[in-house]
Amino acid sequence: MRYDDSDAQSTNVEDRRGDGDGGGGLQIPMGGGGMGLTTMLIVGAVMLLFGFNPLELLGGMSGGEMPNLPQHTRVGNAGQSGQGYGVPGRSGASGPTQSVAREPDPMKVRIAQVLKDTEDVWTDVFQSMGRRYVPPLLVIFSGSTRTGCGVGQTAMGPFYCPMDQRVYIDLAFYDELKRRFNAPGDFAQAYVVAHEVGHHVQTLLGISDRVQQLKSRSSERQNNAIQVRMELQADCYAGVWAARDYQLHKNRIQPGDVESGLNAAAQIGDDTLQKKSQGYVVPDAFTHGSSAQRVGWFKQGMLTGQVQSCDTFALKDPQ
Repeated sequence: MRYDDSDAQSTNVEDRRGDGDGGGGLQIPMGGGGMGLTTMLIVGAVMLLFGFNPLELLGGMSGGEMPNLPQHTRVGNAGQSGQGYGVPGRSGASGPTQSVAREPDPMKVRIAQVLKDTEDVWTDVFQSMGRRYVPPLLVIFSGSTRTGCGVGQTAMGPFYCPMDQRVYIDLAFYDELKRRFNAPGDFAQAYVVAHEVGHHVQTLLGISDRVQQLKSRSSERQNNAIQVRMELQADCYAGVWAARDYQLHKNRIQPGDVESGLNAAAQIGDDTLQKKSQGYVVPDAFTHGSSAQRVGWFKQGMLTGQVQSCDTFALKDPQ
């Protein structure tokens, strides 16, 4: 894909790397009866060792309450602040603080540019349907992070949480995509973002709620089959994005990009992953679809450019 410094970046990106938001680091156990004098002295000594003021802890926890926590800041061109999970303040802090400023890195810039392209495309699509598109927040994290759906971890891969309408990505996944899954390339990375944004589109269209209701009445085997349809529809929406992004930005998609996206879809099909991990395939355990299904539905969206062509729930078997 062709991007340069003049291409716009989304402001809906929050960088939590290094913020300790996943609950790691120094943990202070608190029982129901509070801390004894000896325990407080030990904790105070440890906090001084790490550069914290223990008086802040004592003053902020009177009455059993936690001290006020500062907010995260969205990282983007405009530097707009957004709601997020807090991190403890250091000694001398007065009120809310912003996340530590970081030097721009090429991967984060590219992700912000891809997200901006998805915003352009889906804003246009929703307007054509007489609706308003509200973009998701994309959170970059490292290791683990708190989400509206529980603790998100790197091992989960990129994911979307409908409870807080945010996409979560540990950029280390792209190294794995290249090395482990043999799916390198900028477009393969963009496909991953577009797929997760596709889940956000499902939430805005009310599909996610209807699916959850259906799952509540279904068996585990049926739930897997339902989830496969959800994932294949998100693949199709990623294809819709690719088709329309080409219309909006003529030089964005380059020769070989589509093949890169199709290869990424194939490499993370359930059958391919099962063969690599256990040597055999269990279709009833599929949750994302086979390689052929994922490639097919991505191509379906890309060839039509129409949301209506992505109804994976209307078919008896979404091959």
